[in-house]
Amino acid sequence: MRDVPQAYDFDRTTEAVRARIADMRSSRRPRWLVPALLCALAVLAARPTETPGRSPARGGADPGVSAEVARLYEDAAATTRQYEQGRRQVQAHRARAQRLDAHLDRERRQLAALHEDLGRIARAQYRSGGDVPLTARMLLADNPEELLRRQHAVSKADLAVNNAISRSRRAQAKLAADEGKAAAEWKALERRNAELAALKRDIERKLEEARRRLQAEADSSAASGTCRGAVRLHQRDVSRKRGWVAPVKTYQLSARFGSGGARWANRHTGQDFAVPIGTPVRSVGGGRVVKVSCGGAFGIQIVIAHPGGYYTQYAHLASVAVDQGARVAPGQWIGQSGTTGNSTGPHLHFEVRVTPELGSGVDPVPWLAARGVHL
Repeated sequence: MRDVPQAYDFDRTTEAVRARIADMRSSRRPRWLVPALLCALAVLAARPTETPGRSPARGGADPGVSAEVARLYEDAAATTRQYEQGRRQVQAHRARAQRLDAHLDRERRQLAALHEDLGRIARAQYRSGGDVPLTARMLLADNPEELLRRQHAVSKADLAVNNAISRSRRAQAKLAADEGKAAAEWKALERRNAELAALKRDIERKLEEARRRLQAEADSSAASGTCRGAVRLHQRDVSRKRGWVAPVKTYQLSARFGSGGARWANRHTGQDFAVPIGTPVRSVGGGRVVKVSCGGAFGIQIVIAHPGGYYTQYAHLASVAVDQGARVAPGQWIGQSGTTGNSTGPHLHFEVRVTPELGSGVDPVPWLAARGVHL
């Protein structure tokens, strides 16, 4: 555990100064020394004190790689959201282009049917003497009036077919233009997604490098048994009115409470969350930090006391973001996950206890479920 500076003892200092003044009076020291000592006492009284368990005004560890990892996590999350939004837009445009294609196919089939009808009309005209002028056919016809009626009907059919063909061609041209526009938008979105994917890969590469540096610093602290001190990680939207939360946002559950294994002396005493190094770790509820320590089987760890007599432990961390004695809100970042101590890979070891010490654990999964957090 990090050494905590002791508060300045004003009362003891005051008594010492008074005793010194009395001694000077009895020894008949020069009179000008008394006002000088009183001034010094006033200066000491005005000196600000440091509260045990909290960092000095300019204290705390240099954020360095811890803050860089936290920032890269946020950047990667933002880029992923943009990438997924772009993918949804591409899918929407692809669906629209497919609907346009289907509509265009229907128009083409209708156009082919109209062309077939026009062919039948032309063939009928040819068989009925369509190549003979209408005047000559009227003179040769047994019933000229009937011939005129048939000719009028044929003319109306021709006009309807021609109008339908014109409409179909206009519709075909419009659909082709719409299809071309949709295809152009689709290609632009694909290019944007490719750019976002490249940006995401670059952030992930930088994040992986920063994770290695963060874990190296954590291993050094755990080996020496001396924590580097709290690294202040900027976090938005933390409210003390918030309810209970999971200790990490995105995770896979691994070793469960009570499970056996060669790595534990008896049974597993908590619930493990498989997460990458540097993942922000949150306090599951409001409370007070009662322990921050490094070294040992749990590596870098934090223990928080909650109302109702329960304690939660967060172990194998790579860094801490709170001081011993600090108050924390539900969901507040208290550290970053790692693989310090007796750990075979990056994960968060989370315990719920009825005392601050090992051996009083309860199953965290139903405990959290009873508080509305279902893992």
